[in-house]
Amino acid sequence: MSRVRTENSWRHWLEESLDEWKSDGLMRELRPIEAISSVLVRFEGQDLVLFSSNDYLGLSFHPKVREAVADSVLKKGMGPRGSALVCGYTTDHQELEKKLAGLKGTESALLFPTGYAANLAVLTSIADSETAIFSDELNHASLIDGCRAAKSLGAEVRIYPHKDTDSLETLLRASSRPKKLIVTDTVFSMDGDLAPLPEIVRLKNEYEAWLLVDEAHGTLVFGENGGGVCESFGVSSEVEIQMGTLSKAFGSQGGFIAASDEFKRWVMNRGRPFVFSTELPIPAVAAALTAIHLIHSEPEIRNRLWKWVDLFSKGIGKRLESPIVPVVIGENEATLKLSQELLESGFHVPGIRPPTVPKGTARLRVALSAAHEERDLDRLISRLPKGH
Repeated sequence: MSRVRTENSWRHWLEESLDEWKSDGLMRELRPIEAISSVLVRFEGQDLVLFSSNDYLGLSFHPKVREAVADSVLKKGMGPRGSALVCGYTTDHQELEKKLAGLKGTESALLFPTGYAANLAVLTSIADSETAIFSDELNHASLIDGCRAAKSLGAEVRIYPHKDTDSLETLLRASSRPKKLIVTDTVFSMDGDLAPLPEIVRLKNEYEAWLLVDEAHGTLVFGENGGGVCESFGVSSEVEIQMGTLSKAFGSQGGFIAASDEFKRWVMNRGRPFVFSTELPIPAVAAALTAIHLIHSEPEIRNRLWKWVDLFSKGIGKRLESPIVPVVIGENEATLKLSQELLESGFHVPGIRPPTVPKGTARLRVALSAAHEERDLDRLISRLPKGH
């Protein structure tokens, strides 16, 4: 009898909760698509231009990336399946870490299965009763969850208003904990704006803090050599920990941190998401290595992306700082309606709703890629509401 009551309670909770989520316009569904290119897919028999992918340089379908992946599969399969500390770490992984460290201007780099795992590993490995973490309110969910986990391990966590360095300084000044860590995205994933890194670095130095930056949307896109926003601002050497992903501009899969040799060893030993995760498959490593080569051998790819950012900026009458274009509508229902209308017109532009973004700021999130064609950008611009 007790078991029946328990099962009914769980079922009742689940049904009510799903109904409430749906009535609030927050229900998400999976849409299986057939990939045709990095920006073209087929969904339910209709060809769609993707303005939703983070493949900013279109490298996931670049011929040289595909050749490298195919070659690696034929020669090495998926690679040994195990954690890096057991058997998963190969000379291919070692080569990629060296290339990433060179790209970021650091002593070392360490690979992870995802950027989410990388942020979680860093924040939980350093958290204790002597740690204070200062995090931008619009940081990515992986940083937010990492901060929550760090708090459970004894760290003090303080959230400062978005890009508000005056508030950040007030919080730094008030903290008595000896180990201070500032945490920020460099490119904010839902607004596309940039963190004020030079001012944050100044505060870091003044208050003897460390700085963790999430360069997921910045690496390969920004900087003369593709090193990211840190390189673009000329502060790479003053940032203790840079996190990046291989699943966006690299066109592959995975995450990494770039830091000192000592910090790499620390996270290797104390970062549970690293210790207990299976290492990246070798084809993903091959794709990332080729991506690094391509941004230097084919600079026209990045130039084309920034040409599209400039074109889109003029088209919507709004200054853009990155390939991420937020079109804020406000209400969930209106946002989903516009997203559906665009879908019917041949464009995949997702409606982003709370809790991903703050309540009342539901939006379309347009993501530009070097693989787009100018005619596709013009057609999309003509269908977007003005003044957003």
